[in-house]
Amino acid sequence: MSDSSESSTTPLDSSPPSSWNIPNLITALRLVLSFVVLILIDAGNAWIIATAIFVFAVATDFVDGYLARKWNQITPLGRIMDPFVDKVIIGGTMIFLTRLPESGITPWATFIVIGREMFITGLRSVLEGHGIDFSAKLSGKLKMLSQSVTLPFCLLSLSPTVQGWLSGSFPVFILTRDILVWLTVLITLYSGAEYCYRGRQLMAAKKQDA
Repeated sequence: MSDSSESSTTPLDSSPPSSWNIPNLITALRLVLSFVVLILIDAGNAWIIATAIFVFAVATDFVDGYLARKWNQITPLGRIMDPFVDKVIIGGTMIFLTRLPESGITPWATFIVIGREMFITGLRSVLEGHGIDFSAKLSGKLKMLSQSVTLPFCLLSLSPTVQGWLSGSFPVFILTRDILVWLTVLITLYSGAEYCYRGRQLMAAKKQDA
């Protein structure tokens, strides 16, 4: 973010930022890496590599958002792509892991996470269609963080190599994974409820102003 001295000496550029700027290219890279992760999960024999790519991909979510704000390169394409790609990598990973009971991801966990995303996306579309800002808040970011931490545990729990490394401590690892899964589900439910409440309040305030 520019400080006041920089903004006072740098001429303002009134032209809109290009859609294919660096933040959006990073988002596009995350989409490609998402499909790589899903391919590796489907192959079922490269869990550590899949985890490493997953962690790198979700880390870029924080990078592209930071750069877009810092360089004033927030674009309509970026506002669409960024949450879409987040849903692809999180939802896709959970769907592909659901068929593997030993991953710790249950159909209910996947249903709750994806159902929340679908509903809040629809709610955001309606509110922003009425000119109401419905950008992400702390609970939404915490939800994404919890999912980004939990899924690597689920991926690594499927690796025979990791099981060998941990040896007698592997049951503790599995217990930690399961706790994280259900903590993520609870945070996801709370985030969804908070967004619904905030959406209702914003819509009521909009009607009152009108």
